Amino acid sequence: MNTQMLGIIDACTNTKSLQPLTSYRSIAALPFAGRYRLIDFALSNMVHSGIHSVALFPRYHYRSLMDHLGSGKEWDLNRKRDGLFIFPPMIENNLFEAPSVFSQLRYHINYFLRSTQKYAVIANSYTVCNINFQQVLARHIDTGATITEVVQNGESLHMYIIETETLVDMLQNSTYDFATIEDFVAYMAQCSKVLPYEHVGYVATISSTQSYFEASMDILSSQTWKQLFMKERPVYTKVKDEPPTRYATGATVKNSVIANGCIIEGHVENSIIFRGVRIEKGVVIKNSIVMQKGIVKTNSLLNSAILDKDVKVGPGFKLIGDTNMPHVIAKGSIQGALMKS
Repeated sequence: MNTQMLGIIDACTNTKSLQPLTSYRSIAALPFAGRYRLIDFALSNMVHSGIHSVALFPRYHYRSLMDHLGSGKEWDLNRKRDGLFIFPPMIENNLFEAPSVFSQLRYHINYFLRSTQKYAVIANSYTVCNINFQQVLARHIDTGATITEVVQNGESLHMYIIETETLVDMLQNSTYDFATIEDFVAYMAQCSKVLPYEHVGYVATISSTQSYFEASMDILSSQTWKQLFMKERPVYTKVKDEPPTRYATGATVKNSVIANGCIIEGHVENSIIFRGVRIEKGVVIKNSIVMQKGIVKTNSLLNSAILDKDVKVGPGFKLIGDTNMPHVIAKGSIQGALMKS
């Protein structure tokens, strides 16, 4: 029996509720957990499930996403056969109207026609979890479902398994142009068997700044970390060679994730610090996220804040948000006295 699967990642989603974090990048490329991007979870799940052909369909601000993925080497997808395929959005006559997800799949239908895999896994790029699609496929085959939908506690995780032939038939013959994959599944549910598969384990859906902040704080729990970053199913990401983080005399770090290449001279607590960040003496950072190459100058205070990449905070500056509404600083911004220098 042919039980091979191909992977389809819908990276078309865009939402204003994540800005300014997604002003210059897609949700799929959003940095997460100190050294990863959200796309890493979908890709790693597929690779660990034996999927060797993955098609990615981006739409908005996908330059940084393509830079992150490269040839797919880190996920063992730089292959002579199959591998990672990135399909840019189709060109529309109306530049103000984005093409539907279904029309993008239809535009690149040759990929599906040339595929030999019997089943297709359709996933989004904004769900953080660690899932084995082989188990979902086994349930799909046993139940004889047309579509198997991954859910948790009755809520859809927007991940599905469908026979490739069924998907191709809809792409070729359907007169409907579904705006989203969810619209397509809802349509199929009217006349076909769409059955659930209950996923057990940690899940976070990143759809807003608040949900991003909450998920980031969740991974500071050892229980959550163990459910996401399993030794037997690691999350792969782009490798960057940087030196170990240097902790100065008097530095304090409590319950935090610190990536490599940092210099820590101040106090960091319940926070996530990405690669290459410098935190100077007298700085206090709590319940916050500082992304790559940020600089926080001496005696500054951050609490419930999210600093995007390359943000510089001047000496003695205070940035205090709320756990229900974290203060977000856009990429490359300069805060405090440095603004006048």
